[in-house]
Amino acid sequence: MKSNQAKTAIITGAYGAIGKAISRRMAEEGYRTTLVGRDEGRGRSCAEEIIRVTGNEQVFFEQVDLSRKISIQSFASRWKGPLDVLINNAAWSPRKRTETPEGIEAQFATNVLGYYWMILSFLESLKLAPGARIVNVASYYAGGMDLDDPEFKKKRYNNDTAYQQSKQADRMLTVAFAERLKPFGITVNSCHPGDVNSKVSNDLGFGGHETPDQGAATPVFLATSQTVKNVTGKYFSDRREAFCEFSGDRQAIERLFDLCGTY
Repeated sequence: MKSNQAKTAIITGAYGAIGKAISRRMAEEGYRTTLVGRDEGRGRSCAEEIIRVTGNEQVFFEQVDLSRKISIQSFASRWKGPLDVLINNAAWSPRKRTETPEGIEAQFATNVLGYYWMILSFLESLKLAPGARIVNVASYYAGGMDLDDPEFKKKRYNNDTAYQQSKQADRMLTVAFAERLKPFGITVNSCHPGDVNSKVSNDLGFGGHETPDQGAATPVFLATSQTVKNVTGKYFSDRREAFCEFSGDRQAIERLFDLCGTY
């Protein structure tokens, strides 16, 4: 275990295939690592396993429903001190249209608003950490953003289409936040993690040919590597900066950011 013990990291969706690998890798790097998700049993079991495997006893679990603003804000209110790294990784792709108790379509709430709310809720903690980083796990499987109907209230819901839309939104929000947080020395980047066999990929009708560790490589690289410590607002794949076809549409990016602010 390395000697970054004083640094802190939060990983959402932390007990899924990719999330668990990211969390373990961050613990191996010596970060005080907090795993976040809805399932308390799976979350605590995952944290205990990571402690056993890495020898890092500073691994914790917080039960949070990332589709609900009130749950995220409650978590943030319990957090004390600086936050060095926030990795937004949680994703859900229900096959049938589902709504949160607040009446928001669940995939949009989890995959898009969850990222937005986490960043804003932990902003003051991120400001306390010199060189803080935000990593938004997105995907190359992205596109079709419908800003007039992001919740599928008018058109028929399709979880594949909704997922692609949400990952485009994550890449667009990365650009919006990078510009806004640059004055505070906080970097914000997004990435495609890899094609890993996971619950989300299965719900979308796919498998995956890469291991969870391969999927974790690029998010962890963005979270820890000194070579990208000053890079912000970019999209990465295979630990390299990649072209993002969504980053140049300034009007759509600002419209999305403003839309998220209405929830």
